[in-house]
Amino acid sequence: MSTITVKNLTKAYGKQQVLKGVDFTVEEGKIFALLGSNGAGKTTIINILTTLIPGDGGEANIAGFSVATEAQKIRKAISLTGQFAAVDDMLSARENLQLICDLRHVKNGSSLAAKLLADFGLSNAADRRAATFSGGMRRRLDIAMSLVGSPKIIFLDEPTTGLDPEARNEMWRTIRKLANGGTTILLTTQYLDEADELADRIAVLDGGKIVANGTAAELKKLVPAGIVEMTFTDESAAQKAASALAEFAPKQDSVTLTVTSDGSVKGLASLFHKMEAANCEPTEFSQKQPTLDDVFFKLTGKQKAASSDKKVGK
Repeated sequence: MSTITVKNLTKAYGKQQVLKGVDFTVEEGKIFALLGSNGAGKTTIINILTTLIPGDGGEANIAGFSVATEAQKIRKAISLTGQFAAVDDMLSARENLQLICDLRHVKNGSSLAAKLLADFGLSNAADRRAATFSGGMRRRLDIAMSLVGSPKIIFLDEPTTGLDPEARNEMWRTIRKLANGGTTILLTTQYLDEADELADRIAVLDGGKIVANGTAAELKKLVPAGIVEMTFTDESAAQKAASALAEFAPKQDSVTLTVTSDGSVKGLASLFHKMEAANCEPTEFSQKQPTLDDVFFKLTGKQKAASSDKKVGK
């Protein structure tokens, strides 16, 4: 059953058209990732779906309620964790949770706060001021606060931006735990590996439109499987091989050559026959499986990130 349905959603700021007809659905209890560069429109979509701003056109339904006409009902069913942890640094973790329990008129708020602290591994730091917390601890507290009131749907806007690798892994474990408990999660991310690791389905957002939508495996099928990477002794040798393989449109990066064939035995054999005829011998080679990096580059034409984080754009 679809918990989130978005049809032909549009939004402009002045003359700048940010969303140009966005369509997608999110199934109940699943993790859905919106993948795109900064400025692609991810946060705008989140803000519309969480009733913070109105859309200009199209329609969206959350938990069976219209974003346009039933905002109050939607707010009772959802929770939003933004790009920056919304915790009060002057309060302890327990006090932050108790405050949200009071604001949401939760009975036995102190018991719920203690349970959430335990669930998120924060019991030992329960009475420390949030200002002393690491980035990962602050994020866990932020999500714990979001769970007060037992929301059916959680929106996570770039939940791991700015976190170190250890804290990111902590957050991934938390997100998986929530989904395993039946919570529907829509997250936005710039990190290719994050979408690949967490999401049941991924939508690639570019230029205000969804340019692809599917599982990670389905999206990877959009890229040819016959990608061969070869390393040569020096740049001149790599250049010689590139000339011999010109019909394959090779991409050279210093001493490394990346060539795409159709992935068939015949196609790969033709590639190596041409290299043999030109007396080009790589020092090593491997057939590479398509990644979300390759998918994103193919769909958007944007260069892949050079960092090990595999972050899309800046």
